Amino acid sequence: MNIWVDADACPAVIKEILFRAARRIGVMLTLVANHPLRFPPSVHICLVQVPQGADAADREIVRQLRTGDLVITADIPLAAQVIAKGGYALDPRGEFYDADNIGERLRMRDFMDRLRGCGIDTGGPSSLTQRDRQDFANRLDQFLTRYGKQG
Repeated sequence: MNIWVDADACPAVIKEILFRAARRIGVMLTLVANHPLRFPPSVHICLVQVPQGADAADREIVRQLRTGDLVITADIPLAAQVIAKGGYALDPRGEFYDADNIGERLRMRDFMDRLRGCGIDTGGPSSLTQRDRQDFANRLDQFLTRYGKQG
């Protein structure tokens, strides 16, 4: 099992949680981004830099994804592709996307896009809270305990 991170938009505090987990468990963590990123030296952490462009990181993650891999993303269309390919998708607030909730998330995303296209200000996501960080860390730990390498 590998962990893939849609790293361009992933909050730094979430990446730090992931770095610690990768080293602790010994699972491979791959950051995918279209610009250079800093990360701690580790045989368990690497960066795949993709060209600039819409969805380039998403396409690379889906291309390399294997059944059972975990993807960290807030990108709902990417999460849908991950689930369709047999992977797991966890957002930075600690919510797992799955076959039961991804359809509704896609419909809501499309609805909000249509509202924005009509000029309606829908606001953006709220700031990541301490509770969100804790929820993410707990869900990641539960997942790794169940599916990850034991280190």
